[in-house]
Amino acid sequence: MIRKIIHIDEEKCNGCGLCASACHEGAIDIVDGKAKLVRENFCDGFGDCLPGCPTGAISFEEREAPAYDEAAVKESQKKKMEEKMNNFHIAGGCPGSRAAEFHREKEISSEQTVNSYHPVSRLNQWPCQIKLLPTQAPFFDGAKLLIAADCTAYAYANMHEEFMKGKITVIGCPKLDAVDYTDKLTEIIRDNDIKSVTIVRMEVPCCGGLQRAAENALRASGKFIPWQVVTISRDGRILD
Repeated sequence: MIRKIIHIDEEKCNGCGLCASACHEGAIDIVDGKAKLVRENFCDGFGDCLPGCPTGAISFEEREAPAYDEAAVKESQKKKMEEKMNNFHIAGGCPGSRAAEFHREKEISSEQTVNSYHPVSRLNQWPCQIKLLPTQAPFFDGAKLLIAADCTAYAYANMHEEFMKGKITVIGCPKLDAVDYTDKLTEIIRDNDIKSVTIVRMEVPCCGGLQRAAENALRASGKFIPWQVVTISRDGRILD
């Protein structure tokens, strides 16, 4: 059949792999240092891979191609997820770094959710410290990412319900850790299917390091993802 499908100009391609990461269907692989459309029946023709290409090597064309096979795509995605779950581990074996995912919505009853006298945790995964997190994990797939300064959960009383609910939460303090989180956050955003990013920081100047790292990571990832910054005052109010 004649249909719209992507075309990759190998002369322009630098092999960065951003298009392969952006293609949720898994139609693109990096072969011999170049991006290639290796599964034409996996390409839906929507072009999620186009915006992330830094060299403009990807375009649309209309030509003879097999029909988009949604069932095959879903089966492939299911197998990849199963492989991630089977192979996922953190080196070192420390219980504090051992990854886990919590299915809160299944655990929390409606009575607990509305009862302010019995607040419930909205942390959906472990670990949560940026330094301890792996850069790839099943819980990042399709995640809304919350990047929060350590102090925000203590300063803002309703942190769990307003910000953590339904998100994957990663926390850090660049002043205490004495590290730039940019590289690690870049890998997390670039190499996973992150749907949105929310940055929650304190009003104090040192929290600017966390915000800058997150903003730099978003730019370096090559992706266009909705994001926002929320600032908490030292006395526990939302400033913006």
